[in-house]
Amino acid sequence: MARGRSDIADRLLDADEVERVFVLLRDAMGGDMAGAKGPKGQPDAFRACIACMLSAQSRDANTTAATKALFRLAKTPQAILELDENTLIDAIRPAGLYNNKAKAIRKFCRQLIDERNGAVPDTRAGLMAMHGIGRKCADIVLSFTFGGDAIAVDTHVGRVCERTGLAIGSTEAAIAAALDQRAPDWAKPEGHFWLIRLGKRICTSRAPKCPDCFLNQLCRYPDKRV
Repeated sequence: MARGRSDIADRLLDADEVERVFVLLRDAMGGDMAGAKGPKGQPDAFRACIACMLSAQSRDANTTAATKALFRLAKTPQAILELDENTLIDAIRPAGLYNNKAKAIRKFCRQLIDERNGAVPDTRAGLMAMHGIGRKCADIVLSFTFGGDAIAVDTHVGRVCERTGLAIGSTEAAIAAALDQRAPDWAKPEGHFWLIRLGKRICTSRAPKCPDCFLNQLCRYPDKRV
């Protein structure tokens, strides 16, 4: 996250400024969102959750390789539980942390069968009650798979929020909770896309392109370069 969190707390954007930021984000970073697929293009909520779990600390290409390998073998909770340990680990190995992820996936599948009759919850609280599903994964599945209004906070979104003064927090989950309270409802369906695009294209981790940023008059980043 951005440095100077305690200072930023005193420089949070007010409600009118937050509204203005999202209007500018929509105008500059909106567009071809209708066909967006996620997470990782999975066709159902169960595989979306598994893909999210595999994506932790993994590059997109490695996550894709792991999900493809796993779902060639099994596409349901029961089918995954029927895989032996070595087969499961070998399939998800490209995503890294495969021993821990294999255990988490098995616990998730078992809980889904025992407590939910195989049905993935369609609420944030329900998703976060499942083993291995944190706030970011819950919001991604909620938004992409179930069409809920949630702005998922990853590294890029969290960085933009703290730099600009949209929202702050000690963790991505805390930033997401704060952002959920501060963002206007109309911006939530596509706000994740706008913020992540800004974070990747302009508000980059190193050498942010502040002079080129359409938010530079509102942004509260202490190291802003204009």
